[in-house]
Amino acid sequence: MAGAILDREGRPICSEIWPGNTTDVTTLLPVVDRLRHRFGIKSVCVVCDRGMISKRTMAELERREMKYILGARMRSVTEVSEEVLSRPGAYRMVRGPRECSKDPSPLKVKEVMVEGRRYVVCLNMEQAIEDRKKRERIVANLERALKAGDKSLIGNKGYRGYLKGAGGFEIDREKVKEAERYDGKWVLRTNYTREELSTEEVALLYKDLWMVEDVFRSMKTVLRTRPVWHKGDETIRGHVFASFLALVLLKDLLGKLRTKEARKGSEETPRTEWGRLKHDLCSLTETEVEVGGKRFLLRGEVVGDAGKALRAVGALIPPAVCRLT
Repeated sequence: MAGAILDREGRPICSEIWPGNTTDVTTLLPVVDRLRHRFGIKSVCVVCDRGMISKRTMAELERREMKYILGARMRSVTEVSEEVLSRPGAYRMVRGPRECSKDPSPLKVKEVMVEGRRYVVCLNMEQAIEDRKKRERIVANLERALKAGDKSLIGNKGYRGYLKGAGGFEIDREKVKEAERYDGKWVLRTNYTREELSTEEVALLYKDLWMVEDVFRSMKTVLRTRPVWHKGDETIRGHVFASFLALVLLKDLLGKLRTKEARKGSEETPRTEWGRLKHDLCSLTETEVEVGGKRFLLRGEVVGDAGKALRAVGALIPPAVCRLT
């Protein structure tokens, strides 16, 4: 397993690698301990999605008196589905900075306390609309398939959740109605007090997880870290670390470009994307020719964002023609 540690601005600062097939307790906490010792960190806040944390890990975080913001399982945890989501209360609007938010659309939040445990319910209205449309498409497809006697869709996990019956299947309208409760929502649990972090701050800190997800998407796709064909630990570590160094350079280059683009102050200026930038840089060529016993270097055309990238890192664009001596 490989991990990358980021700062609050999303910059990679170090990488970690450890054996796979290990539980989150034996994985997460030793990594946190090493980082605290390595960088002299006094206080730590563990922010994880709902697939990372178990009851055992949460109990260990509480025992160590470490702060956390954790995604809660809305459907499978009774306290969340029956207590937290059923509590009335007004939502408050919150919007984070565009550069620090994957989703710039407005977010609504409210706090729910259950026997001293603090929960934050988050609602994204745009996502709620998308969830509703997706469910309506599923139900419409099911209705057509059932009328035609087509049972093939029943094996689909997404469709099966809206069906009932053993021999003859039909759409379970109560399940469809129940699913509406979760549209556009996610629930967080934290041991921060209101005085330490407001409800809005808790939600925005959790949304910062997108930066970690973006890093792993970059390592898996753009940098092609996987598949890893090595068998020895040393070569595997070297492979992952080389990808991490490439990621550092990639993020630094894009950061410099973002800064220059922000200085222009134009909302209409398109942001530089890595795929296009890589193509533009690869198209920058240099050809050596000899004419009358003299040798020259001819530079190809600087296209697209290649010139912007070179200027951002302080590199001079080579002359179109350069004589070699």
